[in-house]
Amino acid sequence: MATAGRSGVGTNQEDVRRHNLGTALGHVHRAGRISRAELTSLMGLNRSTIAGLVTELESLGLAEQAKPQGTRISAGRPSVDVKARTGAYVLAVDLRVDGLTVARVGLGGVVQARATGPVPAGHDPEAVGNSVVELMRLVVKDVNPDASMVGVGVSVPGIIRAADGLVRLAPNLGWRDVPFADILAERIDTVGLPVLGNDADLGALAEHLRGAGIGVEDLVYLSGEVGVGAGVIVGGRPLEGAGGYAGEIGHMPFQPDGKLCHCGARGCWETEIGAPAIAEAIGCPLDRIGALGEFLEGVHEATPELRLVGRHLGRGLAGTVNLLNPRVIVLGGYLRSLFPLVRRDVESELAVHALIAPRELVKVTLPGLGGDSVLQGAAELAFGPLLADPVGRLSGACRDVEAALVS
Repeated sequence: MATAGRSGVGTNQEDVRRHNLGTALGHVHRAGRISRAELTSLMGLNRSTIAGLVTELESLGLAEQAKPQGTRISAGRPSVDVKARTGAYVLAVDLRVDGLTVARVGLGGVVQARATGPVPAGHDPEAVGNSVVELMRLVVKDVNPDASMVGVGVSVPGIIRAADGLVRLAPNLGWRDVPFADILAERIDTVGLPVLGNDADLGALAEHLRGAGIGVEDLVYLSGEVGVGAGVIVGGRPLEGAGGYAGEIGHMPFQPDGKLCHCGARGCWETEIGAPAIAEAIGCPLDRIGALGEFLEGVHEATPELRLVGRHLGRGLAGTVNLLNPRVIVLGGYLRSLFPLVRRDVESELAVHALIAPRELVKVTLPGLGGDSVLQGAAELAFGPLLADPVGRLSGACRDVEAALVS
């Protein structure tokens, strides 16, 4: 919506203003720095309206104006740039089977601080919640007292019910119907927090907005950790499914008489390409699977066993290409280190099993955000309410986060 009609009065006009303010902030957030002229073009509003929105974002402490960078060639006076300010931040949590990462992320996707730690043995949800809070304490201890925490986003390797953050199933954590959002909310004394998302979905979101999929409308992000999941962007929008559970590609039936999967089925794709399969192929002890990335860094030539994992990866990707016809497939998690070693095997299986027409269009690549795709996706999830309504979200923001973290 660009402007309010003359018939709109009162609340309707206020809704339009807030919508436009959030849209402008979204452009600034995703770009980090953008000119007012570009905002005018993107939003279809006149220059004076854009100037007013930018002024309001400045007054809220969310943006600042600056001299234009570089040598833009344009008639007349050069347009002023608008930069994201990092006074508003979120806490992003990447919960994996073998580790935890918590980061403080400012507007513009700037990681201001991060802390990592182990996941408690046995993955007890209450203990995991305590560990998350302890890492949060580390990343906010030096935060500017004038800064505001506007959201908490949490990535979980499992099936999440979006309405209330219930983890319906996270087989590699051993969780079934775990109210993890509530568990964290008991430990974070703020309003409307936190928000949970599936790790692969969040990886796809981040790569689409900031990484290898910028400008790509059809993308698959494959999260290759202990388990394997897919985040799918179709026509520029996330593919969610009827209950928000789409993308559990690791549980696609792959080997009829294959290995037993943590989900209870036999022969799932993730049993052939997930972290345990990679670890077995390179001789990494399963009790050290958290160090699999380091083991892979020491591998300079693929063994026959690792090449077999590569062929299984390529064959599953061929099915993904045939089913979804993506423009880009991004390989995240441990697959990021595996792919350069087995690229030929992956490509040979794609050539055999993928249909020619969709195969000609797809590019298999590594994440543009490195190992931070999921973490950045969790941050984007947390920023959602602020970008939807900057004024409303700031009114409920938390300044003294340390005091809000309950022991």
